[in-house]
Amino acid sequence: MSAATRTIWVMAVVAVVSLAAGLGLSRLIVSPSEAAANAAPPQAGPITVPVERRLLANDVVMRGDVIYEDPVEVTVETGDLGGPAIVTGGVPEVGATVDAGSVLLEVTGRPVVALPGELPVYRTLRAGVSGPDVVQLKEALKKLGVFGGDTTDPVYNAATAAAVAALYAEVGYPAPTPGEEIAATVQAARDGVEQAEEGARLARAELATAQAGPANRAERVRLQSAVDTAAAVLDETRAACASDPATCRRSDITAAEGALATAIAERDQAGEAPDTSAQRAAVTAAENALERARADLRTAEADAMTPLPASEVVYLSAMPRRVDQVTVGRGAAVAGTAVMSVSGATLQIRGTVSDGDAKLLAAGTEAVVALPDGSEVTGTVTSVGGEKPEGNAQETAGRTQVVVTPGELTEEQRAAMQGANVRVTVPVSSTDGEVLAVPLAALTAGPGGEARVEVLDGEATTLVEVTTGLAAAGFVEVTAVGGELAEGDRVVVGQDGAADAEGEKDDGAEGAGAGAGETGGADG
Repeated sequence: MSAATRTIWVMAVVAVVSLAAGLGLSRLIVSPSEAAANAAPPQAGPITVPVERRLLANDVVMRGDVIYEDPVEVTVETGDLGGPAIVTGGVPEVGATVDAGSVLLEVTGRPVVALPGELPVYRTLRAGVSGPDVVQLKEALKKLGVFGGDTTDPVYNAATAAAVAALYAEVGYPAPTPGEEIAATVQAARDGVEQAEEGARLARAELATAQAGPANRAERVRLQSAVDTAAAVLDETRAACASDPATCRRSDITAAEGALATAIAERDQAGEAPDTSAQRAAVTAAENALERARADLRTAEADAMTPLPASEVVYLSAMPRRVDQVTVGRGAAVAGTAVMSVSGATLQIRGTVSDGDAKLLAAGTEAVVALPDGSEVTGTVTSVGGEKPEGNAQETAGRTQVVVTPGELTEEQRAAMQGANVRVTVPVSSTDGEVLAVPLAALTAGPGGEARVEVLDGEATTLVEVTTGLAAAGFVEVTAVGGELAEGDRVVVGQDGAADAEGEKDDGAEGAGAGAGETGGADG
């Protein structure tokens, strides 16, 4: 037999043997579906879990962004500058702290001072101006210790101007001046007062001269001497007539009496007060002019009191503040837009929860904050609601903003948290220690609506009535009131699949589902 013939016969034999082996094995192999179809159903039985002793707690969990509190944008009022408002220095760095009375920025070589207050700047304050912005300024200056006046007085007065000048001395800048025009007005008013004082002095001197009269002391002596001489002549004439009546003439006595009367009249006339009505009127007019000049000077000096320009002050609430962002640099123009954004010095976490969860929270509730490095710190719920959550209406519908303030942080923790999104857990209710608890699915409702559990005892089960407490994390607190229930007892939570497939104990399974749902809703 040739080699080719032998090869053909070998291949034929191998094929026949392989066919026979395949037919034999096909009778031994069973497919999974055939095996399942030929298998008998397992024995039906309850599904049970043990009664546990555990601590139950309900938590509200949210994620929030870590930011510094109360961020605000800072703008500078430049309307009173009368020219371009250019940043010339004092640009702060991000992270810098802004204290009350510190310089935020330098614009056109002048400082922009930060003061505590809520009312924004809307005008320059100067002597005589009155309003709530003046009261705010006085209160801010008093907090800085540079003002000792009455903070209830709404008028910008000399004490206020002096305190503003002291503030500028504190920050190291010259106090604002009223301008050259007002300074010239003050000088003119001072010159007017000097002229009025000189006019009043001259008028009073003229009045004094008129009141003294024309006669001086020598004249009065001469007139008195004439009276005395006339009296002596009269006495001698009378004496001569008495000693020699024959030679006496009555006309001589009459002439001597007339001379005496004339001398007395001249003396008395010289002693009378002169008419000074014109001089008195001149003095009155001069004094009135002096008072008007002094009033003009007071007004001019009031106008020249140190003002507080609107462009040199910014009011911020809750100081100190932290600089979060600076939007201008040296040489930039300030055109009514924000120059920087600042926030409070305290970190806070802002997030949202559902309106339903928000009802469980209250300000002052403790919280647990998970830091980016995995560690945890305590915190406090600062506010619930109040501000509308950021985002579009569809995203924020049914949501409430919640603010949480973390407790004490290290500098490393503060740096790690800033700008991060963290997880916050707020416990809202818990049991007082560990309690007996079963899954919610273990509860069924009795004929009267009472809650009960089915306890497996060997191969039999017993229904035990229970009262329920807090439900949390799929478990509910239970206390037996009709029977006994202890840790480790096994309670039925359902039936295996075979029993359900055959329709066994359908009523019990449906009852368990209904009871669990009702109780969970009531207690949760």
